[in-house]
Amino acid sequence: MASSPTMLVVICSSLAMAVILSSSSPATGQLDVGFYGKTCPKVEEIVREEMIRILAVAPTLAGPLLRLHFHDCFVRGCDGSVLIDSTASNTAEKDAPPNQTLRGFGSVQRIKARLDAACPGTVSCADVLALMARDAVALSGGPHWAVPLGRRDGRVSAANDTTTQLPPPTANITQLARMFTAKGLGLKDLVVLSGGHTLGTAHCSAFTDRLYNFTGANNAGDVDPALDRSYLARLRSRCTSLAGDNTTLAEMDPGSFLTFDAGYYRLVARRRGLFHSDSSLLADAFTAGYVRRQATGMYAAEFFRDFAESMVKMGGVGVLTGGEGEIRKKCYVIN
Repeated sequence: MASSPTMLVVICSSLAMAVILSSSSPATGQLDVGFYGKTCPKVEEIVREEMIRILAVAPTLAGPLLRLHFHDCFVRGCDGSVLIDSTASNTAEKDAPPNQTLRGFGSVQRIKARLDAACPGTVSCADVLALMARDAVALSGGPHWAVPLGRRDGRVSAANDTTTQLPPPTANITQLARMFTAKGLGLKDLVVLSGGHTLGTAHCSAFTDRLYNFTGANNAGDVDPALDRSYLARLRSRCTSLAGDNTTLAEMDPGSFLTFDAGYYRLVARRRGLFHSDSSLLADAFTAGYVRRQATGMYAAEFFRDFAESMVKMGGVGVLTGGEGEIRKKCYVIN
């Protein structure tokens, strides 16, 4: 399938950024950028080719594929456990309430199948997720970075683990900082990785608590005071009730939700962050300072570098390597 002219321009700009980033991104722990150099030398080429095809047909998948990697790494580490299907005796992560709106599982398996055709039983699903997330960002106009590889796939996936490990959209800055610290990530990683909300959409159910009955007072004026009133009215016109709506979508970065840029920070600075967790970035001096610096529009290149570094750091959280775990034959089922 031919790429669009716009996609080709994005690819060229992303490759230019790679010259800056690939030499400076360190390997994380036992991971290694050249891990598949001998066993599957075309791994990145294959993933990129498939990602170009996938996003050419479904550009709205860029955000969800980035989100899949994030949700994977924050629960039990970056081990592909978010991809595993539930069984009669176990409810897996993907069926936990926070993950029921995740998308892109079919695309992950599509790429895994092509890699297995080229290099049978070699590339883990966890590594596929990490590469797809990087290419989702790069092909949407964002930075390209070298991805340390060598993750093994986990054999455990439990829905209950998401409750304590996955940062919810309702979290305040104290809760977010604690959950990031538990993964070896700091306040800078928190504010930088939150910038990933420049891509994609969110279901009304993730933020309607801010629009209706915020404190339980049960009146029309009971809304989140941290939310800009004009933006509040716009969101209410789209999400019409507090009832859990997992169908209606709102753009997280209205007007450019298919493009990776620093526009998210301008929204947060104007009190137009979609989630409470977005707004909470203004409640801490450090994170608020980063938001306001990026909101000027003068430091996008700095954000791109920071995002690449934080993604590499996050991609090393709790990884299984060496003889740990397994290389799954199908990403959705344990061998």
